[in-house]
Amino acid sequence: MESLLQAIDLLVPQMISWRRYLHQHPELSYHERETAAFVARHLKQWGMDVRTHVGGHGVVARLKGNGNGPTVALRADMDALPIQDEKTCDYASKHKGIMHACGHDAHTSTLLGVAKAMSENQEVLQGDVVFIFQHAEEQSPGGAINMIKEGALDGVDYVYGIHLWTPFPVGSAYSKPGPMMAAADEFEIVVKGKGGHGGLPHQTIDSIVIASQVVGNLQTIVSRSVSPTEPCVVSVGSFHSGSSFNVIAESAALNGTVRTYDPELRLDVKDRMERIVGQTCEMYGAEYSFDYKMGYPPVVNDEGEANRFLRAGEKVVPVKPSPLIMAGEDFAYYLHERKGCFMFVGAGNPEQGIIHPHHHPKFDIDESSMRDAARLFIAMVMDCQNG
Repeated sequence: MESLLQAIDLLVPQMISWRRYLHQHPELSYHERETAAFVARHLKQWGMDVRTHVGGHGVVARLKGNGNGPTVALRADMDALPIQDEKTCDYASKHKGIMHACGHDAHTSTLLGVAKAMSENQEVLQGDVVFIFQHAEEQSPGGAINMIKEGALDGVDYVYGIHLWTPFPVGSAYSKPGPMMAAADEFEIVVKGKGGHGGLPHQTIDSIVIASQVVGNLQTIVSRSVSPTEPCVVSVGSFHSGSSFNVIAESAALNGTVRTYDPELRLDVKDRMERIVGQTCEMYGAEYSFDYKMGYPPVVNDEGEANRFLRAGEKVVPVKPSPLIMAGEDFAYYLHERKGCFMFVGAGNPEQGIIHPHHHPKFDIDESSMRDAARLFIAMVMDCQNG
């Protein structure tokens, strides 16, 4: 393992350079054409068997090992978000309204570094390593499902993924056995009232007032209908209505997300939401539509592989048990198919001003976290293949 770790240390400047290039040239979910081409070009240069357009813009590469050990897959995501980059730095996004606000540029660059290091030290691998560069993690239904359908996990025994995470301090890593990240569902509610003059509200059915009541009433699901010991989130993320100060809007649209762990609670929350929306609108004489989309399931780590993280990961970076994270991840689908583990590597650093949360216009990472993530991938692979 030492030869691989030394190779990573030498590759850190290159990994940072790749990350900054990708940060300047972000692409949205399902549009990662240039990013995928960038990844595939490098993998082919290192002599790997590379498949492109896997399930969309996914890229899968296989590196042959020299023994009969298990085949391990490592996954990174490639897509960016529809957010305007507000950072002041020389690697800020060059694409208006699009930025890597979640670290996927660094995930891609980290896995490229691991792939290069392993291609240069192929003799130490006791089994094959598969590198999965996934498109469309940020937008449901996500890229994982179709990549799996098109063979990304064929012949794979174990699968690992890493997310750089600014809420955790740089120089640390976190994971846990069992459920770790929540199911992530989406909803859209449209309240349909009767528009009219702002000075004559009695002649209208005010969609904004009714939708505001809906927002407040939805909060009672978590506060009064769900056990305080059960993780659950119901968040309205957008509220759009009206276009003039003196016009009562005909309709109002709400969009948001629900996060849960328990499958029965997940369905119960959906049912409760529709009852609340329907009965609130009925009380005021409004109509409504309710569209609920079941998103990614919870991320559930294999117990043995999470324990491997706690054992093997400690050799390269301080590891700790992870708290439950209410964010969602379509890495969950890989864990439905194979034993594996999803891990967080700390990327926050207040001393460098790296304090902004994921999906924030000023999001950035401490780039030294990429070295930690690459070393963790190597430790997991080597422990798995030599165990």
